[in-house]
Amino acid sequence: MKSLCKCLKKKTVYPFLLAIFVAILFRSLLFEPFHIPSGSMKSTLLVGDYIFVNKYAYGYSRYSFPFAPKIFKGRVFYRKPQAGDVVVFRPVGKENINYIKRIIGLPEDKVQLINGDLYINNKKMRHERTTNFVDIDRNDNKAVVSRYEEIIYNGRKYEVLKLDKHFNDNVNNTQVYTVPQNHFFVLGDNRDNSQDSRYIGFIPMENLVGRAEIVALSFKSWLPPKLRLDRILHKI
Repeated sequence: MKSLCKCLKKKTVYPFLLAIFVAILFRSLLFEPFHIPSGSMKSTLLVGDYIFVNKYAYGYSRYSFPFAPKIFKGRVFYRKPQAGDVVVFRPVGKENINYIKRIIGLPEDKVQLINGDLYINNKKMRHERTTNFVDIDRNDNKAVVSRYEEIIYNGRKYEVLKLDKHFNDNVNNTQVYTVPQNHFFVLGDNRDNSQDSRYIGFIPMENLVGRAEIVALSFKSWLPPKLRLDRILHKI
């Protein structure tokens, strides 16, 4: 009887432990799911989006693994991000929190905003007005926000939300940010509602977690659950 119990334990415990190991390996090395809790990346990403992040896009750092163990410094199998990539990262001083923003400045780039317009290396990036974005919150309240298509120097295009007129403040009329080596400058696509490099500083290369690839599911609300069907498997 005892031998039978031991046999049954092995048959149940070992597959369970193997499943946990495979899940951790998958999340650490391949793809990890993330939930979007804020509107800083509207209209690219919405509150309630569930996305998959590519963990091998830029190689691996300690932040690729659960609990960020201090097993090595820097990155292994490193591949450089491109301007325009949407990335998950850990801000300096808040390494226990995941942020998601868009990489705007690469090492040695000079980034500045003037009246809300983006300049990279002293050149104004193109932006064209598109259809307005109708922002609907969980209580079905609507707000109409101006939406633009921004085109940066490498040809990447993406949508940003911003006010048509800006006050002379230090987030829409900034200093020139010169990006240090092995660091990046990030902005949220919802330019007037984003805690990005204008507030939290440059992002070290080591603090990148991965590149956002796809919206798997998107919920307008959870109780009752309401799916945004048009965003299922939506490429970022």
